[in-house]
Amino acid sequence: MTPVQLFADDFKPEPYWWHSTARPQTLPIELPKEADVVIVGAGYTGLNAALQTARAGLSTLVVDAEAAGWGCSTRNGGQVSTSIKPSFKTLARRYGETVATDILREGQASLDYMHNLVQDEALDCEFKEVGRFHGVHKAHLYDALARDCASGHPVWKTDAFMVSKAEMQSELGTDAYHGGMVLPRHCSIDVGRYHPALRERVVSAGALIKSHCKVTSLERTTTGFLVHTQDGPVRAGKVILGTSGYTGPLSSHHQRRIIPIGSYVIATEELPAELIDKLFPTDRILSDTRKLVYYYRLSPDRKRVIFGGRVSLSETDPRKSAVKLHRDMAALFPELASAKISYSWMGYVGYTFDALMHCGEDKGLFHSMGYCGSGVGMASYLGYRMGQKAAGLEKTPSPFERIPNPTRPLYSGNPWFLAPSVLVYRIRDRFGI
Repeated sequence: MTPVQLFADDFKPEPYWWHSTARPQTLPIELPKEADVVIVGAGYTGLNAALQTARAGLSTLVVDAEAAGWGCSTRNGGQVSTSIKPSFKTLARRYGETVATDILREGQASLDYMHNLVQDEALDCEFKEVGRFHGVHKAHLYDALARDCASGHPVWKTDAFMVSKAEMQSELGTDAYHGGMVLPRHCSIDVGRYHPALRERVVSAGALIKSHCKVTSLERTTTGFLVHTQDGPVRAGKVILGTSGYTGPLSSHHQRRIIPIGSYVIATEELPAELIDKLFPTDRILSDTRKLVYYYRLSPDRKRVIFGGRVSLSETDPRKSAVKLHRDMAALFPELASAKISYSWMGYVGYTFDALMHCGEDKGLFHSMGYCGSGVGMASYLGYRMGQKAAGLEKTPSPFERIPNPTRPLYSGNPWFLAPSVLVYRIRDRFGI
């Protein structure tokens, strides 16, 4: 098919999640003159923080430069894991075994938090423990992954198991992988339903959410902060920053520590059930051993393939990235070569120089950001922790508050080094190194 023929007649350059569930309409609110807590960013971080501060009796205002949930909260692939990318060995070398253990425990706590949040708040969002299949894209990588699987996890039980190439059809209908590992405790979620359900709980708790209200500057005062917005100033006792991949010049300190990286996703047209069942016999979420990882899954109704990854050296138009993503998807699943694209979109992931998320406080200014592509669970959990901290309910610091948050010389928020880094990773993926 030519690039034009790849797109369905009803193609939209927007997230699939925006159309699988109608986006809720919100009434405009008047900007209050003051609030105990002002939260910048109405994504998972901000809403989970607001739920805590509002229920603690603090007047809470959440503001967002766009519509609430416009950013990566409704632009991600709907995968939930334990979120920590560096290995225990790497973390122990950096920080010592005690801190490394605490970091891994925080990863498990984020997954546990999601289970409890969905259950306790009765959130209708298709949150399911479906497991993850992590495919081996080069044959020589299988044994190393198998050794990792057999050695067990240093902090918690994963119940992980290996699947050989000969057994692949039980997990995935492709010959592109040389087996893989299943992590049965990882989960999927319908983010198009999770965000509005959570937002409804936040509003019910008494917090105000004001969309299209960009914060232009923060000014410290003797009693807290003066939050300047495009709609006027708000006096705040405390401020929580939850902007992650959309962090701009509002706080130059955090902007220098967050790398905004575009992550691109497509959703196919509805596909025949027999084809879906052949290629995806389970409902698992999926990833692989590439450095420039593919992440994909079925839509919650098992009718479409949602396929994402980093497919460009620099940021590009979702219509252009759709062609590349479709090519890569068809390389894994040749039967999908004729499947048309109904949706294509992108969102900015907040990455960090140490591949870890960070949170903390500076005299009433709280932050949580840098989830490195694992933001559904960890943003929700650390938002909760920062909300508890701002409300005076949490005294024990997260390990992500106890480690340094590095930057690099000459970096001020524009990732000029991204293109050469992506090129290096692409070469490494080609040879499996």
